[in-house]
Amino acid sequence: MAKTVEQLKAEFATEGKTFVSWANERGYDPTYVSRILNGSIQANYGKAHKIAVELGLKQENSDD
Repeated sequence: MAKTVEQLKAEFATEGKTFVSWANERGYDPTYVSRILNGSIQANYGKAHKIAVELGLKQENSDD
């Protein structure tokens, strides 16, 4: 089951990680990742969907 953004933020806070460091480690633009997290990008397909899957927000074959 996919995580919510709130769950993901809590997980990152517990582990002492930032989304910026997560994005940089994987070669993603931190601003783009932020837009996915705040909902301005729906992440239904393409690169955004791949990022959402890596974050655990969406399932691999999800059409949501």
